[in-house]
Amino acid sequence: MESVQAIKQRFGIIGNDPALNRAVEKAIQVAPTDISVLVTGESGVGKESIPKIIHQLSHRKHGKYIAVNCGAIPEGTIDSELFGHEKGAFTGATQTRSGYFEVADGGTIFLDEVGELPLTTQVRLLRVLENGEFIKVGSSKVQKTNVRIVAATNVNMFEAIQKEKFREDLYYRLSTVEIHLPALRKRKDDIHLLFRKFASDFAIKYKMPTIRLADEAIALLLKYRWSGNIRQLRNVAEQISVLEHNRTITPDTLRQYLPDAGQNLPAVISHTKSDSDFSNEREILYKVLFDMKSDLNDLKKLTMELMQKGNTQDVQKDNQGLIQKIYGNEDEAEEELEVLSLPEDNSQSVEIPNNASDKYHFAEEIEEEETLSLHDKELELIKKSLERHNGKRKLAAAELGISERTLYRKIKQYDL
Repeated sequence: MESVQAIKQRFGIIGNDPALNRAVEKAIQVAPTDISVLVTGESGVGKESIPKIIHQLSHRKHGKYIAVNCGAIPEGTIDSELFGHEKGAFTGATQTRSGYFEVADGGTIFLDEVGELPLTTQVRLLRVLENGEFIKVGSSKVQKTNVRIVAATNVNMFEAIQKEKFREDLYYRLSTVEIHLPALRKRKDDIHLLFRKFASDFAIKYKMPTIRLADEAIALLLKYRWSGNIRQLRNVAEQISVLEHNRTITPDTLRQYLPDAGQNLPAVISHTKSDSDFSNEREILYKVLFDMKSDLNDLKKLTMELMQKGNTQDVQKDNQGLIQKIYGNEDEAEEELEVLSLPEDNSQSVEIPNNASDKYHFAEEIEEEETLSLHDKELELIKKSLERHNGKRKLAAAELGISERTLYRKIKQYDL
């Protein structure tokens, strides 16, 4: 059995990261068997190297090796591509065609981006994995194939299963052995090594001197996130090799080729509001309005007590609590307490200062108008929506932007 270092050199894999070495080691170990393998990792980490290693080190190395990008084939034709079709099976099928599973019989198929497969195709693939059988599109004849399947994905498979976009039984058949390739940002010691290799390759390709990074530029290179992984690093090295006349690259020069280098960007927030967003905003608005109504009712009650009972200690206590509730400041509360306090003798006339009048004399009027308007409009909207949807609460709630439970509570509240 060849060593990990020999295999990496043979297949052009650059780096000494322990996680990378472990992935290559697992590929070497599973290669002599026929078990299916799932390669996981972010886009651009080099997942396509693992199935090549597995195929070349297996007893199938003299058979066909076919790589299929499942995400690049339209949903309407992928079954035909994988399993073939009979003449006349669909419009444009002018002759019988063999699919990849028939052509690669005895070899290996690499299904890249397997998480993008349609559910109907997943059912067909599961049958191939279970008993090696498939049926061409437009045929009723069952055919057999002896194919080793290696799949790869950058999708979180457990999330895809929960969202019912990927079959759980197919996932466990594909991932008999799972090999994970680490992201480039987790391979700090390999980043500069890879950049130097790419720079050397492009210098030979374009017949020009090799670019070199200044020490500060190397620090920036290692600090950068590399969301596109090795593919992005290679593109940056190629751009700099072609465009820069000065072959020693400074941090300022390098920064021009790194999108948003050194910046902590804010999260992207969609401006499109969902139904739940509108529902939450409406609930908050209702709460604010009902709190205002409660405060105004307390104020009316207090004013009536002052007018009827005079400036008793109990009334003053209630008064102080209300003012503190509204103003939240003890000094302001004391001033308002003086404004609203009545003399002990109820027979004396009550003079309310202008500032107190400005704040409170219209409270009852506004409260009645606003709450009456809110009540009527809400009731009218609910009635119209229920009538429009023939009493179906679910549809009415969706139109109103509230939950069905909230609508049910409103129906009981208004005795509809």
